[in-house]
Amino acid sequence: MFKNRVFPIIIGFVLVLISCGNKTKEDSAQNNEFLKQVQDDSLSKLKTKIIVGANRTAGYLPLLKGKRVGIVANQTSVIFTEVTTSQKAPHNDNFTHLVDSLLQRNINIKKVFAPEHGFRGQADAGEVVKDGIDTKTNLPIVSLYGNNKKPSPKQLANLDVVVFDIQDVGARFYTYISSLHYVMEACAEANISVIVLDRPNPNGNYVDGPILEPKHKSFVGMHPIPVVHGMTIGEYAKMTNGQSWLENKIKCDLTVIEMQNYTHDKTYDLPIKPSPNLPNAKSINLYPSLCFFEGTNVNAGRGTPKQFQIYGSPYLDKTVYNFKYIPMPNEGAKHPKHDGMLCYGEDLSERKNLEELDLSYLIKAYQNSIDKKLFFNNFFTKLAGTKALQLQIESGISEEEIRETWSDGLKEFETMRTQYLIYE
Repeated sequence: MFKNRVFPIIIGFVLVLISCGNKTKEDSAQNNEFLKQVQDDSLSKLKTKIIVGANRTAGYLPLLKGKRVGIVANQTSVIFTEVTTSQKAPHNDNFTHLVDSLLQRNINIKKVFAPEHGFRGQADAGEVVKDGIDTKTNLPIVSLYGNNKKPSPKQLANLDVVVFDIQDVGARFYTYISSLHYVMEACAEANISVIVLDRPNPNGNYVDGPILEPKHKSFVGMHPIPVVHGMTIGEYAKMTNGQSWLENKIKCDLTVIEMQNYTHDKTYDLPIKPSPNLPNAKSINLYPSLCFFEGTNVNAGRGTPKQFQIYGSPYLDKTVYNFKYIPMPNEGAKHPKHDGMLCYGEDLSERKNLEELDLSYLIKAYQNSIDKKLFFNNFFTKLAGTKALQLQIESGISEEEIRETWSDGLKEFETMRTQYLIYE
């Protein structure tokens, strides 16, 4: 009975295949061409995927085997389980922390060094981060912020190599590159090698701003570079070594684990906030321009959901600014500037992305400040790296004229910078 039913079905199926044979032959060339195009497209997309240094484990695991290892890391120090494209980074559940991954590979990690904002990235800007123990791994955490910005010989005593893996945003006053300087310097003095796992610079497509003057050196500006330096953290490490910026011109035994498929003009959305007050790509893009407000009596969005996307102050002319908000304590800003006060200013969150520093917001705020004598504070010169910028704004010269005073310094920097670039 079963055979009687199945046999006609099989015969019918064979007849259908025969009847389609000519059609299949006619379409075969088209099908082959289509499949080739799909294959070519897939290979093309694969070639555009950015592979960060941390993911290139074959390049650095052999350097760590049998060594006593220190890690400079925070919440951005991850290995992706899904390789990112040049346009968008992976979702937050598609990575593992570098420390966890290395421990699983039996790497002998002795301690973790944490920069500003801490190992898990939850501390406020400027907040003292205390030493402690990581509850997940039981590793000792050594703070590299506050009074202990440079690892001491005692803290490095039982280490053979230090791995530095932190996502930077490409601005001189973002303190991770200052931590990099002190780690390289301390390790050079202790004859300990440093491995930098390179990551993209989300502001790596331009160079801009005044060059820092050595007399204004601070933790928010260590070296004579512009506000936006246009380099990855690996390239910057090479420059720090090559320009003899370490104490006594000492050289660090440096290895940079390069990325694959990265160029400076590729966009890159960070999958993890690099710090509590840079929550998205727009804030990171505006940060180099709006961080100047940290040296004034203007709030730059701290204490709101739009950190570094809005600005305002109770002391700006409310007849000029129709946008208003009230800063309140939140993650990364336990005590925001003008806490609980009505601020007048601008919302920049829908503006087109910047490809250069924009001083217009700063100049406009100064010009519309109720009491200009109270606008700037002492921190502004440290951020600018020069006293000239404040004096220029106070004198009322235009943004174009101010930018012109940077041009010679920028040309010299870009010429010097080329010898340290790893990527196009």
